Amino acid sequence: MTYIVIADRYVPLTSESRVQGYVVQIAPEVSGTITQVDIKNNQTVTKGELLFRIDDHKYRLAVDQAQVALEQAHQQEQALYAQVSAAQANIATSQANYNNAHRDFKRISQLAKKQLVSASMRDNAYAKNQTTLANLAAAKQQEIVIKTQLGPKLGQSTVVLAAENALAQAKLNLAHTQIIAPSNGVITNLQVDIGTMANANQPMLTFIPTDSMWVTADFREKSIANFHDHSSAYVAYDALPGQVFPLTVNNRDYGVAAAQQVANGHLTSIETSNRWVRDAQRVRVNFTSQQPLPPQLFVGSRATVVVYPQQDPIWQLLAKIEIHLASALHFIY
Repeated sequence: MTYIVIADRYVPLTSESRVQGYVVQIAPEVSGTITQVDIKNNQTVTKGELLFRIDDHKYRLAVDQAQVALEQAHQQEQALYAQVSAAQANIATSQANYNNAHRDFKRISQLAKKQLVSASMRDNAYAKNQTTLANLAAAKQQEIVIKTQLGPKLGQSTVVLAAENALAQAKLNLAHTQIIAPSNGVITNLQVDIGTMANANQPMLTFIPTDSMWVTADFREKSIANFHDHSSAYVAYDALPGQVFPLTVNNRDYGVAAAQQVANGHLTSIETSNRWVRDAQRVRVNFTSQQPLPPQLFVGSRATVVVYPQQDPIWQLLAKIEIHLASALHFIY
């Protein structure tokens, strides 16, 4: 009894352990009919390997249309440059007209002061001066409007940029008709076949990255309180009885669901227990392995884990004895 109490503090062991891994839902980013399936259920794939293909005819047409639209945009840009030249010529003409009208107005104004011309002639000269000035301002504004559409240099006009963006999007959609593996992993729960209608952002299969698997174990909080990250551990997998593997403590979770509170406007809900000794709270500890996990394992595989203090050969020996006994029992259950 004394050993059990002490061992629970220095070499805690738990059978509440599982292999964990990221579960990725593979969903296409475009819709269409599946025309090719290159995988089978529970097949191992490598990063970049083709999983399945969606009918790409309409997406190829969209690329062709976008390329035509881009060519038209370049033509519109050339037309805008021609309009700039025309606007500049209009500015020069308007400037000359204004200069002549302004000189006439100044000359007639001097003559009007000497009463050598009528007031109506002076008014007409003033009106012409103001009209040509307004025409000059309008011509300059028109040039600004056209240059704004053109952008800082050739190929930077708004019409060209919009057409290039549309072409890039069309090419991206075409590329998305090929669904590839995001990393090395295993395909599972495959539910697609040729002829299946794929909808954008709707998961079609499940993908488990094989290099993302790790081990978690649930310990009583008092058992793991004295341990820290990078402590050492041993694990015995139910699938591999008689075998023991080393692990390293990576981290432990900073909370459990039982303590999570949601603001709902209700009064506090208090949990009660009639037991004389209440159940101990368990905390989840995450472990990493220096070597890839055995291929016989899968996400959800059960295991037994024991943690021991580093640089303590006695506790390490006791931990090794405990885990080997637990591993041997896996031959039976």
